[in-house]
Amino acid sequence: MSWLPPAVTVGGLLPAAVLLLDAATGQLGANPIQRATLQTGLLTLALLVLSLACTPLRLLTGWTWPARIRKPLGLLAFGYAALHFLIYLLDHSFDLSLMTEDILKRPFITAGFTALLLLVPLALTSTPRAVKRLGFQRWTRLHQLAYVAVSLGALHYYWGVKKDHTQPLIYAAVIAALFAVRLLKRRPARGAARSRPVSGG
Repeated sequence: MSWLPPAVTVGGLLPAAVLLLDAATGQLGANPIQRATLQTGLLTLALLVLSLACTPLRLLTGWTWPARIRKPLGLLAFGYAALHFLIYLLDHSFDLSLMTEDILKRPFITAGFTALLLLVPLALTSTPRAVKRLGFQRWTRLHQLAYVAVSLGALHYYWGVKKDHTQPLIYAAVIAALFAVRLLKRRPARGAARSRPVSGG
């Protein structure tokens, strides 16, 4: 299934292409910045959740293909997060002092910016070379920050919505379920490893 990661990447880039086309043709509505910000934010969160769903899906089903698409999904999520932040900067005229004030004073901006910062080292260490350099255990521990990032992303979404919080809460429930599955499926395996008798010579 070597075609799967490229297919996921191409499919994941299609919304960006549509967004750019809509922007170029004036089809983003009365508030184009708001629509672009919302779309890129939702895409970031959805792709992060999908990337984190790969390991629980593999643990539950024994399928191997979810592991193949975890990396492209994660990198797509980072790309949309960066685009989301770039649109935010554009909306603030790239005024770094205003951005800093926003981050310090508005909790939902703080949560979103922190989530983006956490994604940076994950994207930078997504290569086989990085795994080899860090060692698999250290690399795995580092990439567990993805759960912190996606939780902050859901919180950013929740605080950013003024009325109906149904969708952010659904995301939060899905994230909690994925974390629970991963935790519960890993624990018996670790327990079995500890209780395995050591053969003497």
